[in-house]
Amino acid sequence: MPQQLQARVEACYQQAETFFQRPFVRPEVSLKLRGQKAGVAHLDENRLRFNAQLYRENREHFLTQTVAHEVAHLVAHQMFGPRIRPHGEEWQLIMRGVYGLPPNRCHTYEVTRRRGTYYLYRCRCEGQTFPFSAQRHALVARGRRYFCRRCRATLVFSGESRVE
Repeated sequence: MPQQLQARVEACYQQAETFFQRPFVRPEVSLKLRGQKAGVAHLDENRLRFNAQLYRENREHFLTQTVAHEVAHLVAHQMFGPRIRPHGEEWQLIMRGVYGLPPNRCHTYEVTRRRGTYYLYRCRCEGQTFPFSAQRHALVARGRRYFCRRCRATLVFSGESRVE
Protein backbone atom coordinates (compact mmCIF):
# COMPACT_ATOMS: atom_id res chain seq x y z
CA MET A 1 0.00 0.00 0.00
CA PRO A 2 1.55 3.33 -1.01
CA GLN A 3 2.31 5.44 2.05
CA GLN A 4 0.79 8.60 0.49
CA LEU A 5 -2.54 6.84 -0.08
CA GLN A 6 -2.66 5.41 3.44
CA ALA A 7 -1.70 8.81 4.89
CA ARG A 8 -4.49 10.54 2.94
CA VAL A 9 -7.08 8.03 4.19
CA GLU A 10 -5.90 8.67 7.75
CA ALA A 11 -5.98 12.45 7.25
CA CYS A 12 -9.58 12.23 5.98
CA TYR A 13 -10.58 10.26 9.05
CA GLN A 14 -8.89 12.74 11.37
CA GLN A 15 -10.74 15.62 9.67
CA ALA A 16 -14.05 13.78 10.12
CA GLU A 17 -13.27 13.03 13.78
CA THR A 18 -12.49 16.69 14.43
CA PHE A 19 -15.65 17.84 12.63
CA PHE A 20 -18.04 15.34 14.25
CA GLN A 21 -16.22 15.13 17.62
CA ARG A 22 -16.26 11.33 17.66
CA PRO A 23 -13.97 8.46 16.64
CA PHE A 24 -14.43 6.36 13.50
CA VAL A 25 -13.31 2.79 12.92
CA ARG A 26 -10.56 2.71 10.30
CA PRO A 27 -11.18 0.58 7.18
CA GLU A 28 -9.13 -2.05 5.45
CA VAL A 29 -7.61 -0.36 2.37
CA SER A 30 -6.38 -2.05 -0.81
CA LEU A 31 -5.42 -1.29 -4.40
CA LYS A 32 -7.29 -4.31 -5.74
CA LEU A 33 -9.77 -2.60 -8.03
CA ARG A 34 -9.65 -2.77 -11.81
CA GLY A 35 -11.77 -1.40 -14.59
CA GLN A 36 -13.35 2.03 -14.84
CA LYS A 37 -14.09 2.76 -11.17
CA ALA A 38 -11.52 4.82 -9.28
CA GLY A 39 -12.65 3.60 -5.88
CA VAL A 40 -15.30 1.60 -4.06
CA ALA A 41 -16.43 1.75 -0.45
CA HIS A 42 -17.78 -1.52 0.95
CA LEU A 43 -19.98 -0.16 3.72
CA ASP A 44 -20.86 -3.28 5.69
CA GLU A 45 -17.29 -4.59 5.53
CA ASN A 46 -15.68 -1.21 6.35
CA ARG A 47 -13.35 -1.65 3.40
CA LEU A 48 -12.00 0.65 0.67
CA ARG A 49 -10.70 -0.54 -2.68
CA PHE A 50 -8.89 1.79 -5.06
CA ASN A 51 -7.81 1.43 -8.69
CA ALA A 52 -4.00 1.26 -8.75
CA GLN A 53 -3.69 2.29 -12.40
CA LEU A 54 -5.92 5.36 -12.01
CA TYR A 55 -4.04 6.24 -8.80
CA ARG A 56 -0.69 6.14 -10.62
CA GLU A 57 -1.97 8.15 -13.59
CA ASN A 58 -3.86 10.83 -11.60
CA ARG A 59 -2.05 10.86 -8.26
CA GLU A 60 -2.65 14.43 -7.04
CA HIS A 61 -6.36 14.65 -7.89
CA PHE A 62 -6.90 11.04 -6.84
CA LEU A 63 -5.44 11.68 -3.38
CA THR A 64 -7.45 14.87 -2.94
CA GLN A 65 -10.85 13.98 -4.42
CA THR A 66 -11.20 10.23 -4.88
CA VAL A 67 -9.89 9.20 -1.47
CA ALA A 68 -12.10 11.76 0.29
CA HIS A 69 -15.08 10.64 -1.84
CA GLU A 70 -14.74 7.02 -0.73
CA VAL A 71 -13.92 7.81 2.91
CA ALA A 72 -17.01 10.06 2.99
CA HIS A 73 -19.14 7.03 2.10
CA LEU A 74 -17.82 5.09 5.11
CA VAL A 75 -18.09 8.07 7.44
CA ALA A 76 -21.68 8.75 6.30
CA HIS A 77 -22.54 5.09 6.84
CA GLN A 78 -21.11 5.14 10.38
CA MET A 79 -22.75 8.50 11.20
CA PHE A 80 -26.20 8.15 9.64
CA GLY A 81 -26.76 4.41 9.18
CA PRO A 82 -27.40 2.09 6.25
CA ARG A 83 -30.61 3.66 4.92
CA ILE A 84 -29.06 6.79 3.38
CA ARG A 85 -28.64 7.28 -0.37
CA PRO A 86 -25.07 6.70 -1.63
CA HIS A 87 -24.62 10.27 -2.91
CA GLY A 88 -27.41 11.82 -0.88
CA GLU A 89 -27.40 14.88 1.32
CA GLU A 90 -25.51 13.20 4.19
CA TRP A 91 -22.62 12.23 1.92
CA GLN A 92 -22.70 15.68 0.29
CA LEU A 93 -22.58 17.32 3.73
CA ILE A 94 -19.38 15.42 4.48
CA MET A 95 -17.80 16.25 1.13
CA ARG A 96 -18.56 19.97 1.44
CA GLY A 97 -18.51 20.54 5.21
CA VAL A 98 -15.74 18.21 6.33
CA TYR A 99 -13.43 18.11 3.30
CA GLY A 100 -14.32 21.36 1.54
CA LEU A 101 -14.59 19.50 -1.77
CA PRO A 102 -17.25 19.42 -4.47
CA PRO A 103 -19.56 16.39 -4.10
CA ASN A 104 -18.82 14.99 -7.57
CA ARG A 105 -20.33 11.57 -8.10
CA CYS A 106 -18.00 10.44 -10.89
CA HIS A 107 -14.39 10.91 -11.83
CA THR A 108 -13.22 12.28 -15.18
CA TYR A 109 -10.01 10.24 -15.43
CA GLU A 110 -9.16 8.88 -18.83
CA VAL A 111 -9.56 5.13 -18.69
CA THR A 112 -7.67 2.98 -21.16
CA ARG A 113 -9.90 0.14 -22.19
CA ARG A 114 -8.17 -3.18 -22.46
CA ARG A 115 -8.66 -5.38 -25.44
CA GLY A 116 -11.49 -7.81 -25.07
CA THR A 117 -13.27 -10.56 -26.90
CA TYR A 118 -16.83 -9.88 -27.95
CA TYR A 119 -19.28 -12.63 -28.85
CA LEU A 120 -21.69 -11.78 -31.64
CA TYR A 121 -25.39 -12.42 -31.09
CA ARG A 122 -28.15 -12.03 -33.66
CA CYS A 123 -31.87 -11.56 -33.75
CA ARG A 124 -34.26 -12.40 -36.57
CA CYS A 125 -34.93 -8.82 -37.66
CA GLU A 126 -32.59 -7.69 -40.44
CA GLY A 127 -29.77 -9.92 -39.15
CA GLN A 128 -28.56 -7.19 -36.79
CA THR A 129 -25.62 -8.28 -34.59
CA PHE A 130 -25.08 -7.46 -30.92
CA PRO A 131 -21.58 -7.77 -29.42
CA PHE A 132 -21.67 -9.37 -25.94
CA SER A 133 -18.82 -9.19 -23.44
CA ALA A 134 -17.32 -12.41 -22.10
CA GLN A 135 -19.23 -11.86 -18.86
CA ARG A 136 -22.59 -11.46 -20.61
CA HIS A 137 -21.82 -14.43 -22.89
CA ALA A 138 -21.18 -16.55 -19.78
CA LEU A 139 -24.54 -15.46 -18.33
CA VAL A 140 -26.26 -16.66 -21.51
CA ALA A 141 -24.48 -20.02 -21.13
CA ARG A 142 -26.00 -20.22 -17.62
CA GLY A 143 -29.52 -19.63 -18.93
CA ARG A 144 -30.02 -15.87 -19.00
CA ARG A 145 -31.89 -14.60 -22.05
CA TYR A 146 -31.58 -11.25 -23.82
CA PHE A 147 -34.11 -9.86 -26.27
CA CYS A 148 -33.99 -7.59 -29.31
CA ARG A 149 -35.66 -4.29 -28.47
CA ARG A 150 -37.16 -4.01 -31.92
CA CYS A 151 -38.66 -7.46 -32.61
CA ARG A 152 -38.58 -8.90 -29.03
CA ALA A 153 -36.96 -12.13 -30.27
CA THR A 154 -34.38 -13.88 -28.11
CA LEU A 155 -30.84 -13.02 -29.16
CA VAL A 156 -28.92 -16.11 -30.31
CA PHE A 157 -25.14 -16.65 -30.38
CA SER A 158 -23.91 -16.66 -33.99
CA GLY A 159 -20.82 -18.73 -33.26
CA GLU A 160 -18.60 -15.76 -34.17
CA SER A 161 -16.44 -13.57 -31.96
CA ARG A 162 -14.07 -10.64 -32.47
CA VAL A 163 -11.25 -9.06 -30.52
CA GLU A 164 -11.31 -5.29 -29.99
